Parts: sequence; C-alpha cells; structure tokens
Amino acid sequence: MRKLRIIAGLVVAGLAAAGLAACSASGDAGGKVTVNWWTWDDRQAAAYKLCIPGFEKQNPDITVKISQYNVDDYFTKLTAGFVAGTAPDAFQNSVPLLGAYAGQKQIMPLDDLIKKTHYDLGQFSVGVDSWKYLDGKQYGIPLDWAGAAIYFNEDMITAAGYTDDDIQNMTWNPDDGGTFDKIVAHLTIDKNGVRGDEPGFDKNNVKTYGIGTLAAADFNGQTSWNPFVSTLGWRLGGDKKAWPTELPYGDPRLIKTLDYIKGLGDRGLMPKYGQFTVSAAEQMGAGSVAMAQDGTWTATSITKVPGIKVGIARTVKGPEGRSMISNSNANNIFVGTKHVDETWKWVSYMGSLACQTTAGKTATFLPSIAQALQSTVDAQKAEGIDLSTFVQALNDKELYPAPPTVNGQELTDTIQPEFEAFFNGEKDDSIFPQMQKQTQQILAKK
Repeated sequence: MRKLRIIAGLVVAGLAAAGLAACSASGDAGGKVTVNWWTWDDRQAAAYKLCIPGFEKQNPDITVKISQYNVDDYFTKLTAGFVAGTAPDAFQNSVPLLGAYAGQKQIMPLDDLIKKTHYDLGQFSVGVDSWKYLDGKQYGIPLDWAGAAIYFNEDMITAAGYTDDDIQNMTWNPDDGGTFDKIVAHLTIDKNGVRGDEPGFDKNNVKTYGIGTLAAADFNGQTSWNPFVSTLGWRLGGDKKAWPTELPYGDPRLIKTLDYIKGLGDRGLMPKYGQFTVSAAEQMGAGSVAMAQDGTWTATSITKVPGIKVGIARTVKGPEGRSMISNSNANNIFVGTKHVDETWKWVSYMGSLACQTTAGKTATFLPSIAQALQSTVDAQKAEGIDLSTFVQALNDKELYPAPPTVNGQELTDTIQPEFEAFFNGEKDDSIFPQMQKQTQQILAKK
C-alpha cells in the first residue's frame, strides 16, 4: 500500500471548476441500492471484498461494488467524476488530498452521520485527527496506517557476526552514526570481498550495500530520512500537528541528518539516489543490499522473497528515542451520492472491528483498529511472518501522524526537484532554508 508518496502521482487540476454534482455513479438494480466504492490498491480491493458477504447479510437491500484503478489513473478518474457527477459514492483517499477535496466541497463532513448512528471513533488507534479539515469537521473514517521498518537478510547478518537483536536495537546519531553506522559499514562488501570497515574497501565497486538508499525526493521522507531526523525531535509540521504554515526544512537537525545520509552514499555504504530502479524486495533478492528501510505495507512481499529469510526490525533509536511519521488512509463520501444512508452503512461497516479483522488477516495493510491489528499479527504469525514490530511501535507511541496540508500537489512539485538536486550532488545543503521559505508561500495560498 503506497502512503504519502503517492502524492507525486495525483492529479487535482480541474477541481476548482467542478461544481457540486447532482448524482453519483451508484445505481439501483432489482430493487436494491448499489453502493460503489473505489480504491487504488488491488490488495485492498481483494481484502475488503471479503467483508461484502457479512455486510450484505446485514443489509440485504444493499449491493456493494468495489472498483480498483491503478494509482496513476485513480485520482484523474476521481477528479473527472467530481466534475461529471459520476464519482463513486465512497472512496479510499490519502491525507494529502484532504485539503483539496474538502476545500472544494467534493466530500461530505461526516459528523452528523457519526452522531446519528452513535458511531465510535474512539475504537481507532491512529488516524482520526488526521482527517479533520480546517473547519474542525470529520471528513474521513480511518482504514489503515503505515510507517517504516527495517528489513534485513538474516543470513547476511549472521555471516557478518551479528544477531537479530543487534539489528533490532541499532542506535543512531548524526555525529558518528551510532551502532547503525558501524553495522551498515560492516555489512557492505565490495566486489573483492572487502567489507566497508576494512582497509582496501573499494567504494566504487560494491557488491552488497549495507542498506538500501535512504535518499528520497518526497517531501516527507516517510520510509527514508524521516525515521532518522524524527529521533532528534524534528517534526514535518514543526510545532503544528495539522495544517502547518511551513515545513521546517531549514532546521539544523534536518540539515545535519540529510548530510549524514548523503554521506552514506558518498562512502559507498548505500546505493546513491536513483542508482537502483527496482524495489527493495528485488534488491534484497539479488543480494544487492543486506538491509532495506521500507514501508510497513511491503512486509508480506519482502519477507517472501525466494531463497532468503528476511527479518523485520524497528527503525533506529536516536537521542530522543524512536520516532517516525505515519500516515492513515481513510474513507471519504462523495457529496453527490444519491444514497447517503446506504453509503454510510458501508463506510461505517468497513470501519468496524468485524470488517477490519476479516480484511486485515490478509496482512496487506495494518488496520487502524487496535484489536483488528492484533488479529492481523496473529494470522501472519501462523504463516511465519512476525509483524509484532509494528504493534510494538504503536504501543510505544513511536508514531506521529502526517500533518494534513493545503496545496499538497504544489508542495510536491516544488520540493521534489530540490531534494533530487541535493542527493544528486547538484546543490549543497544551503538550499534547505530556501525550501522552507518556499513552503511558507505555498501553504499561505488559499
């Protein structure tokens, strides 16, 4: 499941011209109301289809139709549907689009429905506050959450003289890199068999990097630099948990962290930005990296790479403990739906313990309801996959929610080239204070 990083593929142009639609894509057949629900994730589509029999048994007058579109097309189709009045009754959305869709009044505030049906938002462990708009109203019902984890090749770890506990308890700081730096260096091996911490190491001819690249151009660094700088107390929204007026890229803590991460590539201990175009799972399968920091949503695929045993570790522990940004996808309801009550029944059922437990057992996502999350962990443990790291991160309050922002697409379009220029060596770290000023201007726009 792709989280904040999907923003780069979103298309929201044309929303300003879209008026409130009179109808949606829902239809009626055989006396039944059809509720249409969309997602960009084929795995989520398959998981939530498992909830349909239980829902339709409780609601025999409602039929649910699930449609999945590739993320590159999803938001374009959604925007076109807003304009034409053919958008689905409800759909999965990502936090960066809350500002655009709520601001243009294309999605419904759900407060009245929540109150009317006595729906309990308190059952969710993460995500509720991320879906409140500037007007203070609730626009989304959480579906799942995601963060980062470190995946490691257990045979390579053992061959290097380390244990699983060593990886689980890596420490980090931006001055000397902590035990993380030492482990990454020792896991790196050049084409002559020399390790990264041994004399004669050839950084220009590396066979296996200690860790996959931590350089990334997305403005939040969710699965790359964010779990490092967050251990220094830095937060993406600064001192604002929602709707920040700037992103603190000029903060010395972030600059020092990014310099350290870029340095890993310069030292030959991780691939440089853009060096590999295949997934972390493929890099691990090819023996190109010993460890990879990636999203929680890759857990069930990266741990099933043929021929290797992959462990899952928590992100690094820094001077202020462990911390990382998390994102919550949620359900929104289109203002143009002709079947508000029926659509709300489906949306609220998706946000129930019964449905999230059923769907969560596929482990293609981490349910937002804590009890359902534990069911996911238990189901995957029987399959030999240990997801307890994620429960531990949640229970230890290591997550902080991605702040919703206005003008998310413009942020991406502006910031991404700057990060690329830094990690490619075209610009130095003097660009970051200017980037912060750019975010002030973007976030101030109405």
